[in-house]
Amino acid sequence: MATVELKPARHRTPRPDHVPENLVRDIDMYDPDGIENGYHEAWRSLQRPNMPELVWTPFTGGHWIATRGELVKDIYSDPTRFSSEVIFLPKEAGEKYLMVPTRMDPPEHTPYRKTLDKGLNLGQMRRVEERVREIAIELIEGMVARGECEFSAEYARIFPVKVFMALCDLPMSDAPMLSVFAEDMTRPPGDTPEQMAEAMEAAQRGFDTYVAPIVDARRGGSGPDLITVMVNNDINGEPITRERAIGLISLLLLGGLDTVVNFLSFMMLHLARHPEIVADLRSDPTILLRSVEEMFRRFPVIAEARMVAKDLTYRGVDLKHGDMILIPTAMHGLDESENANAMDLDIRRSKVTHSTFGGGPHRCAGLHLARMEAIVTLQEWLARIPEFHVKAGTNPVFRSGIIAAVDDVHFEWTPTATAG
Repeated sequence: MATVELKPARHRTPRPDHVPENLVRDIDMYDPDGIENGYHEAWRSLQRPNMPELVWTPFTGGHWIATRGELVKDIYSDPTRFSSEVIFLPKEAGEKYLMVPTRMDPPEHTPYRKTLDKGLNLGQMRRVEERVREIAIELIEGMVARGECEFSAEYARIFPVKVFMALCDLPMSDAPMLSVFAEDMTRPPGDTPEQMAEAMEAAQRGFDTYVAPIVDARRGGSGPDLITVMVNNDINGEPITRERAIGLISLLLLGGLDTVVNFLSFMMLHLARHPEIVADLRSDPTILLRSVEEMFRRFPVIAEARMVAKDLTYRGVDLKHGDMILIPTAMHGLDESENANAMDLDIRRSKVTHSTFGGGPHRCAGLHLARMEAIVTLQEWLARIPEFHVKAGTNPVFRSGIIAAVDDVHFEWTPTATAG
């Protein structure tokens, strides 16, 4: 007789009195039903006709979930009702997250965001594009002749990390340690909110301990690296405090070490399964450039939350101050009412609507770097490996969390003796 592996019982939080029983759904953001078939497929399945646009789950400390794109966009855009005071779930873990300025609301948030923009604006990214391209070419040419790779480990987890460590003038040898901290913050281990909070706190402490001496060493400096640029900015006419500088640089590292890493694996896995899209991308450089926004729409990886700032009635539902609402970016870009045939990757789509980079005052500061890394990857990979597919007998492993991930992404292609 075949055995069935059962999932361990998940911690459930009692339903608060103000939550109607008919809005309760068993949805675990770290292990959604159907995740084995794909991260985006699992979240998209919640947008079935009988699913309310706002539901409450007893998992992950108990919280609301916005299941429609219109709500995700609205909640991101309104910090007066939906605060960034806590943005990670479970709430017990999110309260341990101290990075600057993601836990701030305007106007306190504004000068710190300007500091991030100074280091990550489009002009700055154009100045480093040549170095970014060199890193991509080096990695891809190193695997062309082999005819196979495990993309997530051999490219996606190396390329954006190597780029970011170079931009920050940090040794690549430190990246594995920092990546562990990032993993524990975005997919914290533990069976209960308290255990997940402990993991989050330890990871936050790890980042802070690493960053503190670097901040101290670069304050007062004039180097061109991102860290020096940011820690020597003024906040409202005063030097940024040491504590806030540590929080700002910790955020910089977290964003650079996990988000694009996972997006690239999702994107390239889909292309490996759809050679007709690859052929279209190769047919016209302009199409490739224009396709990237559609790529980000189709493969969002972020599932942040917001805290209800005051008692209010929203979309006919009573919310209490302190309630948490999960706003998975997948629920926006993959919503049929926002993008027709949303699960299709249509690289010629004329109107693309999504929240992959967040929205409102906290729209991702690193979006220009992310776009450049995606474009460079597509250009240099397809120039050297024009046809590739998923290796037979392999199965990607999908993981959900604050940032989604996909591992075991094995590709094959006809090897060539030389690259170019």
